[in-house]
Amino acid sequence: MIDSHKLLVTMPVTAARLPKVLQLTLAVIKPDAVAHPVMSQALHQRILDNKFLIVKCRDLAWRRRDSERFYAEHSERFFYQRLVEFMSSGPMRAYVLARVDAIRQWRELMGPTKVFRARYTSPDSIRAQFGLTDTRNTAHGADSVESAQREIRFFFPDFCAGEWMEKEEPSFRSGRIRYNPQKKIHTLSLQSGPQN
Repeated sequence: MIDSHKLLVTMPVTAARLPKVLQLTLAVIKPDAVAHPVMSQALHQRILDNKFLIVKCRDLAWRRRDSERFYAEHSERFFYQRLVEFMSSGPMRAYVLARVDAIRQWRELMGPTKVFRARYTSPDSIRAQFGLTDTRNTAHGADSVESAQREIRFFFPDFCAGEWMEKEEPSFRSGRIRYNPQKKIHTLSLQSGPQN
C-alpha cells in the first residue's frame, strides 16, 4: 500500500528542484562602447559575471537603412533621426542571451534609458557607469517576449529561437555547456569534433 502522505511530500520537492526554462533576449552593445575595446571587453565580462549564457554573439555595422528599419516604430519621435544616425555611425555587438527571466534581468542590468536617471536610481547599472547621453547610453535590450523574438530575428536571421528552445535549451539549463572564449559564446559541452 502507498503511503499517500509520503507521496504528497515527495512530489512537490521534486518539482521544486527542476530548474525553470531559460528565456532568450536580445542585447546590443552600441557603437559608443564598441569603439573602445577596453569598455567592450568590460561589458562582455559583465554579461558573464551576471550569469547570462551567451547563445550567439556577432559584431556588425549598420547602414542607415538598417537603423531606419529597426527603429521604424519611433519614426515620428523627436529623437528618431539622432538615433538612426548614431546607430549607423560605427560597429556594434549583438548578443542572444539566455537566462531565467532574461528580458527583465538584462533590462535591470542596463538600467534606465536616461543616463542621468540611471546614475541616481541604479548607480551600478551599465548605463549609469558607461552611458554618455540618452542616445549614447551604451546598450539596448528587448522590452518584451514579442520584441525579443522580433529583434533576435532582425539581428540573427539564421537563428531559429524555437528550434534552439526545443533542442538546446534543456542542455543549457542543466549546465552541460562550456564557454568558448574565441567565439565568445557558450557551447554544448557534449559536442564532438574540434571547436573553432
